[in-house]
Amino acid sequence: MSAPQPRRAVVTGIGAVAPNGTDTETFWKATKEGINALGPVTREGCEHLPLRVAGQVPDFDAAAAIEERFLVQTDRFTHFAMAAADLALEDARLGRSDSEAAPYSVGVVTAAASGGGEFGQRELQQLWSKGSRFVGPYQSIAWFYAASTGQISIRRGFKGPCGVVASDEAGGLDALAHAAREVRRGTDVVLAGSTEAPLAPYSMVCQLGYQELSTVEDPQRAYRPFTSAACGFVPAEGGAMLVVEDETTARERGVPVRAVVAGHAATFTGASRWADSREGLAQAIRVALEEADCAPEEVDVVFADALGVPEADRAEALAIADALGVHGTRVPVTAPKTGIGRGYGAAPVLDTAAAVLAMEEGLIPPTPHVFDICHDLDLVTGRARPAELGTALVLSRGLMGSNSALLLRRR
Repeated sequence: MSAPQPRRAVVTGIGAVAPNGTDTETFWKATKEGINALGPVTREGCEHLPLRVAGQVPDFDAAAAIEERFLVQTDRFTHFAMAAADLALEDARLGRSDSEAAPYSVGVVTAAASGGGEFGQRELQQLWSKGSRFVGPYQSIAWFYAASTGQISIRRGFKGPCGVVASDEAGGLDALAHAAREVRRGTDVVLAGSTEAPLAPYSMVCQLGYQELSTVEDPQRAYRPFTSAACGFVPAEGGAMLVVEDETTARERGVPVRAVVAGHAATFTGASRWADSREGLAQAIRVALEEADCAPEEVDVVFADALGVPEADRAEALAIADALGVHGTRVPVTAPKTGIGRGYGAAPVLDTAAAVLAMEEGLIPPTPHVFDICHDLDLVTGRARPAELGTALVLSRGLMGSNSALLLRRR
């Protein structure tokens, strides 16, 4: 009797709510065209702050996407998550009847770096201006990092393994890896990803303590990683959710397999120790390749972390070369987040969504605003580059020291 084949975790659905598009099709169209979505911060109460440029999600009507009973008890970051989850589930052809038939076969895992700052600020203002009787009961949960996981699972009736990852920016990739591992252990479907809403006044004030934050006022110059003019990163809101599913289950449902989650690894090198991130990121890449049984020369494209800080950019370029050898200076590298902003934990999930779509279309999206590259990288700039893509490597680092690498295969 032959041993059972190991379960493979695959992506079958993508839902994106981003500064350059509030659905996946619009997001991808703008991403591959290199359209700039960065602009002046227009959120009320932020006019006096030195952070001038961000990636804001335009025309997002939460009331049209989410039922009132969920809307009143959740923050904007969870509104994004629920909307993106709906898009991903629809894309994967998973309706409510599927979860009702087997509720314990579907889980949820999300990552968050900032939580529900807007909701928390509003309720605290009520407390100090009017008194405790004017603070709503949902203040105790809406700000919490796990709110999106909990509300999605409650709203959709998912009773499988659920969790939340808190490993700052890199948590987005770690959440996808956690989902893949749950699928390999026996769960049929896990909805995974990250969304952020860090542009409320209180949240923005907290971010001003990051020395890596860009305060340049020109949207065309505020976020230019891998150049001599690099001056930090631009924050963003929004994010993406992906349906990660057992390959056999997907094929039995007749759903196309969009990508295989083939390998992942995470390391830690310490807060803002960017020179040290060279070694930590390179090690994450090596272990992810090893898990995927992938040779360095098989990597067809790298979606870079692209912090926009000279020391960090140099460390990343060297880490890619360290892990991939001579191929590291030849493999196409891209950072489409320069056109929408770096949305903390959501940034690498949007990169992952873009990587899946890039492999499907055979097109590497460009890196907006970046031209004068000062590192030994084949950075895709100007316009999208046609390429046959079978393997994509997505990288992420957190301001507090986490490093993560995720390897995707077309088949």
